[in-house]
Amino acid sequence: MKFTTKEDVEAPVDAVFEMLCDFEGFERSAMRRGAEVQRIDQMHAPGVGMAWRVAFDLRGKRRDMELEMVTFDRPNEMVLESTSPGMLGQMNFELMPLSRSRTRVLVELEIKPLNLSARLLVQSLKLAKNSLTRKYKLRVAEYAKNMEDRYAKMA
Repeated sequence: MKFTTKEDVEAPVDAVFEMLCDFEGFERSAMRRGAEVQRIDQMHAPGVGMAWRVAFDLRGKRRDMELEMVTFDRPNEMVLESTSPGMLGQMNFELMPLSRSRTRVLVELEIKPLNLSARLLVQSLKLAKNSLTRKYKLRVAEYAKNMEDRYAKMA
């Protein structure tokens, strides 16, 4: 199952990529929403090999997953892979400069079930794909607007 959206951000590509590298901010945001997040690598600078252990509730069940940065091509692309019992996921962030002060951000999320219970979960998500896609696009649009506001305050 795949979700894709793109947003144009009124900020240079380097600034947008730097904001996407605010991993501590993402960790705090996930924890505010009830997730448990633990960094499991020893890296001091962002790059391939960064990893997190995450636990959260979804559809009434506790889910555990590990996230790992598998691609880190500053300022063009970032790819995170997630593994959990029965499911694989991949989230791609691709940045394309449209001008010196405008950047297109393409965000893709793909999940693949590996066992029967994961297939049932993905099947139930497919039944709600339209509303999930709408929520996904809205969340990415909100984050893009937030990045524009943060850049405007910095400039």
